[in-house]
Amino acid sequence: MQESVKGIIEHIIFRNEENGYTVLSLRSKGKELTLVGFFQSVNEGESIEAFGRFTAHVSYGEQFKVESYEIREPEGREAVERYLGSGAIKGIGKALAARIVRKFGEETLRILEEEPERLAEIKGISMKKARDIAKQADAQRSQRAAMLFLQQYGVSLALGVKIYTKYGEEMYSILRENPYRLAEDIDGVGFKTADAIAAKIGIAADSEYRIRCGILYVLGLASGEGSVYLPEWDLTAKTADLLGVADGDVERQIMSLAIERKIIIRNHTSMEGMPEESLSEGKNRIVYLARYYYLELNAARMLCDLNVRVTADEDADIERRLMHVLARGGSRSIVLEEEQKQAILSAAKYGLFILTGGPGTGKTTTINQMLRFFESENMDIRLAAPTGRAAKRMTETTGYEASTIHRLLEISSMSDEMGESVRFERNEQNPLETDVVIIDEMSMVDIFLMYSLLSALPVGTRLVLVGDVDQLPSVGPGAVLGDMLKSGAFPSIRLSRIFRQAASSDIIVNAHKINSGQQIVLGNKSKDFFFLRRSDPNLIISNIIELVRDKLPGYVDAKPFDIQVLAPMRKGALGVERLNRILQEYLNPPSEEKAERMFGDNKFRVGDKVMQIKNNYQIEWEIKKGRYGIVVDHGQGIFNGDMGTIREINEFANILTIEFDEGRFVDYPFSNIEELELAYAVTIHKSQGSEYPAVILPLLTGPRMLFSRNLLYTAVTRARKCVMILGSEETVRGMIENVTQQLRYTSLDERILEMKKLNEEEFS
Repeated sequence: MQESVKGIIEHIIFRNEENGYTVLSLRSKGKELTLVGFFQSVNEGESIEAFGRFTAHVSYGEQFKVESYEIREPEGREAVERYLGSGAIKGIGKALAARIVRKFGEETLRILEEEPERLAEIKGISMKKARDIAKQADAQRSQRAAMLFLQQYGVSLALGVKIYTKYGEEMYSILRENPYRLAEDIDGVGFKTADAIAAKIGIAADSEYRIRCGILYVLGLASGEGSVYLPEWDLTAKTADLLGVADGDVERQIMSLAIERKIIIRNHTSMEGMPEESLSEGKNRIVYLARYYYLELNAARMLCDLNVRVTADEDADIERRLMHVLARGGSRSIVLEEEQKQAILSAAKYGLFILTGGPGTGKTTTINQMLRFFESENMDIRLAAPTGRAAKRMTETTGYEASTIHRLLEISSMSDEMGESVRFERNEQNPLETDVVIIDEMSMVDIFLMYSLLSALPVGTRLVLVGDVDQLPSVGPGAVLGDMLKSGAFPSIRLSRIFRQAASSDIIVNAHKINSGQQIVLGNKSKDFFFLRRSDPNLIISNIIELVRDKLPGYVDAKPFDIQVLAPMRKGALGVERLNRILQEYLNPPSEEKAERMFGDNKFRVGDKVMQIKNNYQIEWEIKKGRYGIVVDHGQGIFNGDMGTIREINEFANILTIEFDEGRFVDYPFSNIEELELAYAVTIHKSQGSEYPAVILPLLTGPRMLFSRNLLYTAVTRARKCVMILGSEETVRGMIENVTQQLRYTSLDERILEMKKLNEEEFS
């Protein structure tokens, strides 16, 4: 039940200027209360009435969590004097506030609002200063009025702060005419929020603004699921269903958006996913958000530009030099399979080369021999991968320093028109100065990152792309590796032979069986691949705790925190959210020595294993060495999927310190805690690019669309020494048989073939 408190703001304890989140002390009926919530421009000395509920904080005791509030006029001379002297209005201190109230008494606030020039009657206030004071007071009234106006439409205080900061007084006309602008202009405002406001304002359901915003929203949802476009029939149907309008209304606005170049319409050459009735009518048009179309188009252009080949004379010479390098390996000499030799030769001959293959097929050996050749040619080489963990593993297996792609491109920060707060210092104007770039874990690279990478590579730079195309596709939009291979436009080799050493690992053997659709032996006879038949979720969780805490660390020679629980889903009895809450209490139990911090329903504790769940391009990190913590390196950016450990929670400074991989320390303001979540268990999707000593997979029941072959394959290939599956044998066997994947609409392959054809016509 909602309660209310009235009083005067004694002290503002903490305030985040970006979003208005505030902790303040309120004097109410002789008592001092702590209020927490989102406030726009409140000041010490102001009188407010706040609505919300009392809560008990684990460290700070009773607090009043504010859901809404109203500024009240100060009542009585003392309250007015206190308000004016609080610093709320620049230029008025306590002494001057006392003189103003002594002069005007109960009329002070009316004078300030209606006759501000009379302030000049007071010694020490010029007419100019009087006008300035009146202007400040008017601005504060405007902000308060804006918050009250927005609250009547169900806008939260936090969102209200963003809206008023963005638009100012123009806010009123924008909301009355086209509230859907909020979804385009303000980060964090989606279509549903704008639509709810529009409904309360009275915008018609078939308003062109509403339909246009709905179309862009549906395309945005598709990009969140990995697609860069939607078939027009699908976009029309989904938008009409979402908005409750006729298909014809949607089709008209699709054309309007196309005329404005906010979307791009193309005829599709591939009919995948098209219903038969649409094909018979010739409805093969597809619709992109403009940015995605040009990302694919320009990426295709740059890929084709890089794809140069040496001449026939050079060809023979390169092969001779390569054979010489491989022959003089000495103790480093390794017998290569023919397909590995061809891969190295192709990387030497072509400007762009793709190497694929599953685990144990010799990708690492092949890369290492490539590096030997490039090194012998005195070439400068750069290695990178999409994540910090993948880059670290690349460094360990090659002996060459590898970095994240973001760091390779020297990330900086800015906000662009699409709300993507990212910019790279390395681009077409400032390209990378190197001869060879090798990128690992390419299946994780989305179209945004691929475009940024290609922009920084001048023609003449060799690009080698390495990955396993059978793993889950990138979290972001696009299917870069798959589409490049599908186009057939670039030299590529798929390694298929499992080497003898790898063949002794049931993890690798079973991964290949899963990938080819063969059933595997499920039991406990293996040395590195185990299955425990369980049907009770609570028993499975109990077994997981025992395995992580007691059984597996010694078996795989690792710490409990290095062992990773992977789950297909976030929700449910065996979803990562429930698993994390339970595992936290057993693996990092509370104690007096460990500070804690509640954020919503989540509890963070010193020593917790956490994951970054969104890209933060602005946040800075430092690598410290020695007992005195001397900074030896620093940089910018922590990315979706990065994992670390909470080292300190500083309540005084409102900062949470996390140590990420590679010893990167980051200080998080409490206002950024929503970017983190516990990581004792993570989704299989989030584990891409990572490798763990042991992986535990609870697999009981779930939706068929999600419980697929490539999800199981990706999970199994995350383990280095041990896989432990707990759950239903039928579920595991069903996943191996299920080749269903969520349809992802991408067209980089088509754009590549278009560009290739244009190039051939130009030089023919």
